[in-house]
Amino acid sequence: MTPQNICIDDFDYPLPEENIAKFPLKQRDKAKLLYFDGKQIQDEVFSNLPNLVDKDSLIIFNDTKVVYARLFFYKETGSKIEIFCLEPISPNDIQLAFAQKRKVSFRCLIGNNKKWKQGPLSITKTFENQEITLCAERKEQDRDCWIVDFSWDSDKSFAEILELFGVVPLPPYLNREAKEDDKEDYQTVYANYEGSVAAPTAGLHFTDDTFKALEEKGVKTSFVTLHVGAGTFKPVTTQTIGEHIMHTEKITISKEVVENLLTYLDKGIICVGTTSVRTIESLYWYGRRVFLDNNKFSEIDVKQWEPYQGGAKVDAKRALKAILSMMNNEGIDHVFGQTQLMIAPGYQYNIVKGMVTNFHQPKSTLLLLVNALIGEDWKKVYEHALKNDYRFLSYGDACLFLR
Repeated sequence: MTPQNICIDDFDYPLPEENIAKFPLKQRDKAKLLYFDGKQIQDEVFSNLPNLVDKDSLIIFNDTKVVYARLFFYKETGSKIEIFCLEPISPNDIQLAFAQKRKVSFRCLIGNNKKWKQGPLSITKTFENQEITLCAERKEQDRDCWIVDFSWDSDKSFAEILELFGVVPLPPYLNREAKEDDKEDYQTVYANYEGSVAAPTAGLHFTDDTFKALEEKGVKTSFVTLHVGAGTFKPVTTQTIGEHIMHTEKITISKEVVENLLTYLDKGIICVGTTSVRTIESLYWYGRRVFLDNNKFSEIDVKQWEPYQGGAKVDAKRALKAILSMMNNEGIDHVFGQTQLMIAPGYQYNIVKGMVTNFHQPKSTLLLLVNALIGEDWKKVYEHALKNDYRFLSYGDACLFLR
């Protein structure tokens, strides 16, 4: 089945402003948890999640770290220019770009661009008795974005510069300015690798106590990395999803994760957040290609409609074994690349058996992904959540779906 003709209006629902969580709860794991096992809905508290998953489960987390990607510059006239860093251009590797010193180039969105007539912009701050000046020079336009060259008079890395000058990139639907508390609140407790402009928000509910309880029960945990781009907030504005261009995001997966997936494939693999789901399912499509190409090495590059184009069927175990064999042959411990995978109704999950996620925006690709997992029951789940005062979107409550 190809989902291109699906009408996005079928994934609309009324979301009152008062149901959108503007701020998180003070205790992350005290959020509500809607548990749906494919038959019944249970109202739980998130701290009880370890009791709801089987002890033979593997839970996958996305350990990306949010960077303070919003920068504000002021012209002499007082006009405020916002620069939102999206992805590195030079160097084009995310980790290398954030480690860069003195200068770097990024693809950026620019707010109030018409007021930036010409010339560089600069801003100065004092840090540890040292004045540091960050300069931004707008270069050529790239579709709806611009290439911006940044330079600074310090040996600090660009990640440190963003931490000093930048602002937490809260989702636009929160309709508020970032507060100091957001620096901690809008970051998972296990965030590790800098590169996201949005948090993998399902993971915000996890605490050290949650991990301890999972470990005591014998539940296995693993970490992958998908750097979340601003495209995650891009609404579907076309009538059918076949016209929607899915955003591309960078992923990294270790050999240990592949081995764990093989071990737990017939038991239960649960992903925390839609980003982890897309990463793990993308790994399958990568493994399918590696298997069909006789374990030939290549970077991950999963296209938007790849799962719906037919071709030879390869079971998940063969796909994962092909990746592992290729990694052993090449002597590498990580595979990396990018995914544009669209998971929509009609998609058959190959690896993922369950998901921890938040409540998503109406008419979003994230809602399509949920539908692909639990079918039309998503309407029943969301109706129940709205009637029972669940808090929606990034700082809201959570769901546990098992199939």
